[in-house]
Amino acid sequence: MTSAAALEVIDTPTPYLVTDLDAIARQHAAFEAAMPGVRTCYAMKCNPSPEILRTLAGRGSGFEIASLAELRMLQAIGVDPAEVLYSNPVKPPTHIAEAFRAGLWRFSFDSPNELAKIAEQAPGAAVYVRLRVDDTNSVFPLSRKFGTDVEDAYDLMLLARRLGLRPYGVTFHVGSQCTDAKAWHNAIRGAGELMTMLLADGVELEMLDLGGGFPARYTSDVPTIEEIGTVVTSAVASLLPYAPSLLVAEPGRHLVAESSVMAATVIGREARGDEHWVYLEVGTYNGLMEVLQTPGGWDFPMWASRPGAALLPFTVTGPTCDSTDTVAYNVPLPAGLEVGDVVYIGSTGAYTLAYASHFNGFPPPIPLFVGSGSLRAPR
Repeated sequence: MTSAAALEVIDTPTPYLVTDLDAIARQHAAFEAAMPGVRTCYAMKCNPSPEILRTLAGRGSGFEIASLAELRMLQAIGVDPAEVLYSNPVKPPTHIAEAFRAGLWRFSFDSPNELAKIAEQAPGAAVYVRLRVDDTNSVFPLSRKFGTDVEDAYDLMLLARRLGLRPYGVTFHVGSQCTDAKAWHNAIRGAGELMTMLLADGVELEMLDLGGGFPARYTSDVPTIEEIGTVVTSAVASLLPYAPSLLVAEPGRHLVAESSVMAATVIGREARGDEHWVYLEVGTYNGLMEVLQTPGGWDFPMWASRPGAALLPFTVTGPTCDSTDTVAYNVPLPAGLEVGDVVYIGSTGAYTLAYASHFNGFPPPIPLFVGSGSLRAPR
């Protein structure tokens, strides 16, 4: 997270979102150290800022995309499509065709309909099947929308071979912001069951994709990447009947969330009954959408520019006329907080600007990037 001292010298009107690119580089290095032998493929959906993409590409990272537009962004900074995974299990036919023409050759799927599309639009492509796994210990479960069980995955991989495609790998997703390191162990074991079944039919998979879900730290404790790495390394070492030659992972939030701080000016303070309310120029619709997606809200760390040891619990809300535009409850902030003060919201590097809109005419924060001592707006 960008330090308080660094924030004090930023001379840019709020709202802004400042991202420390050096922090992302350090997080990437720590991820790879914790996951020896695993290739990182950044899930760019959570923050596709070109500055972040360039930083990770410069460190040799691969990438994972969910659409053709994301591939075009990578091409614009010189990333070879052959190094990109297309892991969205349901894709528009035109996106498959254009990505394949560009040189992307690996596509995920979880249904016979998707296989038929890939066979038609990308003949001979390599395909990897997405398993449905237990994601109950994640903040955002994904298994209702995507994934198939081991038995169906077996049938689908044989169908892929009959369609002239290359049965290449298996993937899964333990759910976004997963809080249980054992989830990867159980998912890898499921992948091994599929590999055993396929080997009897002469199909040996080349890639095991550990998916995403690697958590970032907000205000609650989560498993460290070292703890998850220990679980993954042990599970892969004991994988039967073999370990695929290529291991990849698709971290997103874990690499970028903690690198950013959002700054928003207080535009109002009110007392409503026994509650203290503070209104910010940024809310759920123009930068903090994840608050609306989770029943308990989102535990962003917050602090203010105004000094003061005396704190009060505030309801923090956004600028729009929508009553659901409320960010957090019982946030301890200085009792003397006034209009014109700045509230800083930490760990906001993931799924903030990527979701943001101009609802009610309120703009998203201005993105700023720091690294090697320099401050710059996006190029």
